[in-house]
Amino acid sequence: MSDVEEAITRAHHDEWARVVAGLTRRFGDLDIAEEAAAEAFATAVERWPADGVPPNPGAWLTTTANRKAIDRIRRENKRDDKHREAQMTYDDPPEPVGVIDDDRLRLIFICCHPALATEARVALTLRMVGGLTVPEIARAFLVQGTTMERRITRAKAKIKAARIPYRMPSADDLPARVSGVLAVLFLVFNEGYLASGPDTDPVRHDLTTEAIRLTRLIRALLPRDGEVAGLLALMLLTEARRTARISANGELVALDEQDRGAWDAELIAEGHRLVRERLAAAAAGVAPGRYQILAAINAVHTSARDIRDTDWSQVLALYDQLVRLDPSPIIALNRAIAVAELDGPEVALAIIDRLAEALAGYHAYHATRADLLRRLGQSQQSRAAYERAIELAGNTGETAYLTRRRDQLQ
Repeated sequence: MSDVEEAITRAHHDEWARVVAGLTRRFGDLDIAEEAAAEAFATAVERWPADGVPPNPGAWLTTTANRKAIDRIRRENKRDDKHREAQMTYDDPPEPVGVIDDDRLRLIFICCHPALATEARVALTLRMVGGLTVPEIARAFLVQGTTMERRITRAKAKIKAARIPYRMPSADDLPARVSGVLAVLFLVFNEGYLASGPDTDPVRHDLTTEAIRLTRLIRALLPRDGEVAGLLALMLLTEARRTARISANGELVALDEQDRGAWDAELIAEGHRLVRERLAAAAAGVAPGRYQILAAINAVHTSARDIRDTDWSQVLALYDQLVRLDPSPIIALNRAIAVAELDGPEVALAIIDRLAEALAGYHAYHATRADLLRRLGQSQQSRAAYERAIELAGNTGETAYLTRRRDQLQ
């Protein structure tokens, strides 16, 4: 990759959400914002190789995108009225927009409006704020790309038709809206933690960093919300392991093979403090939610100095608690991994084989099954499961790891 190509890729990672959010604030239209941002990046691909990378790529992209948006409005049928409105919005200072002046956070709250179905909220925000492609989002939801494209298009149309304003919700509205926002940030973080596309880095630090930043802002808005604290703790404890998760040759490093001395002690300490706060609340009778339990599971893993020191009985007890809140096949799959450590791979295999239909297109199901079959000495079946996992996995680091594991089979 050339220096210019690298600069464009980095600018897309760093600036996409900021550009789209700024355009949405100025023009009040998600379609215009997304298309103008995409055109600005396309123009950068054309011009930067010849003209050089500008000193401030973000400002260049913002200015170019604003011009593209105004050009589009001029071309529309009611161009005079729309152009005057757009020009006025573009030229005048923006009105005050709430206690937290963060365009991207406000854009998330627009996309997570209760008028939209939950899955549409998450998908739209991943596209508009996370900058994920439709195929990446479709993989996160285990659906076809065309299905996801229609879902996003309908969500944008509904926001436009309902004239949903670009602002932070009132204090009274925040609790009802925050669950959708947390779901979005969790998926943005997950895409950064284990990128699903084959054409990206295995770990996208830009996405994990942005998800953590936005979650911190929401915690400032809702300091007593247990699920906000839980999600922040979960992100911190996961991010703490980032540098140990990819080897020098780009292969994913499994938890049992990671150098725990390379984990970020400061992030782990902060995450553990948040988990202890939530455990104290639970002891006082406040039932923990999904993110708090996931954070507690990660706290158990990050408390162990070695994989052999992991308190698997505690991990399983937490998964048993989580399954009651979220009886999804993916949670059941993760629970089975803890079962394998306590009761053996044969018991765990019987559990995950019951998930075959629900998770047939999910690479982690086949990877987990391959590992259990390997431990049971069933090399031929294990190889077939590894090959299916490799076929479905988009992450380059994970593909390399699965390939090595397959090739080690006798």
